[in-house]
Amino acid sequence: MSDATQPATGVAAPRAIEGISSVVLGMFFFVAMDGMMKSLLEDYSVWQLIVTRGVMAVLVMVPMILWLRGAHRLFTPLWRLHLLRAFLLATGFAAFYGAFPFMGLAEVSTLFFSAPLIIAALAALWLGETIGPHRTGALIVGFVGVLIAMNPTGDAFSWIALMPLTCALFYAIAQILARRIGDRETTLTTALYTLVFSGLLIVPVGWLTNTIVPIPAEHTHLQFTWVLPTGWELGRLGLMGAVGLIGYFLLTHAYMVTSASLVAPFDYIYLPIASVMAYLLWGEVPGTATLTGMALIIASGLYLGYRELRSSRTTLSPHPVAESSVAPGNPVAPMTVTQDVEND
Repeated sequence: MSDATQPATGVAAPRAIEGISSVVLGMFFFVAMDGMMKSLLEDYSVWQLIVTRGVMAVLVMVPMILWLRGAHRLFTPLWRLHLLRAFLLATGFAAFYGAFPFMGLAEVSTLFFSAPLIIAALAALWLGETIGPHRTGALIVGFVGVLIAMNPTGDAFSWIALMPLTCALFYAIAQILARRIGDRETTLTTALYTLVFSGLLIVPVGWLTNTIVPIPAEHTHLQFTWVLPTGWELGRLGLMGAVGLIGYFLLTHAYMVTSASLVAPFDYIYLPIASVMAYLLWGEVPGTATLTGMALIIASGLYLGYRELRSSRTTLSPHPVAESSVAPGNPVAPMTVTQDVEND
């Protein structure tokens, strides 16, 4: 039997390249989907677009589950957990996409990428997972980056900045809940239930939001309105859903073929890709506060990933540390558990 602490380099290297390539390519698809979402919000409400994504999930994933069978299932006793996660993710991503017309894509995405920091903090508070001084310092740096990106003392500060932060918080809680599901469910079944329930639950969430909150008439993307798409518009909606699903499958594949600790830091490539796309398509130029906050958040996340990777290579008797794939628009990223015995 081979020593589990020694990596099988002959197999690991190609797998690592495959996993990293899948993450990077997946992030391109997620950026493209979010760009389509930003464009479609000019004509459709955020509620309708999330419902559209749920419909696309049914059309694609139900046939896949019926074809693959095996551990994949259409009916699961864990539906209550899926329902709770779907509510958090539907509400959170409605806030995330709802901020698009008010903020630049880079600003919204930077604040959302506080999610890995929140996940690590919640894992320590709720799951009792150990976070030593090194990771604590990295988390502090990351949250300082969030505050700088928000720029709460600046003249341009708006409470709209809390919308992507709300999404990050709800996303983090949903990923902690994913630990309750664990390996009792396949990723495909989890994806189906999360996306379908999100599409269903967003309807009452949207109606209740419009009932309670006085939304100005000019903010049409937040109005509880529904437009019947025809022809080219129907194609645009379908393409948005398809691009998002491709990104999701690429990200899932990456976490299946190699170590989560290795590929997770590459999630952050979303931020520079999104910034470049926003500049090319809409002329958006991130401010100094956003760029500074982005740099600190990325540095914090990369360091946390480095500590996870370093620990996972040196232990056979782990204590679990939460690590999660993060990508805007990807509410069903697989929750993974990495290994750590260091008090760091």
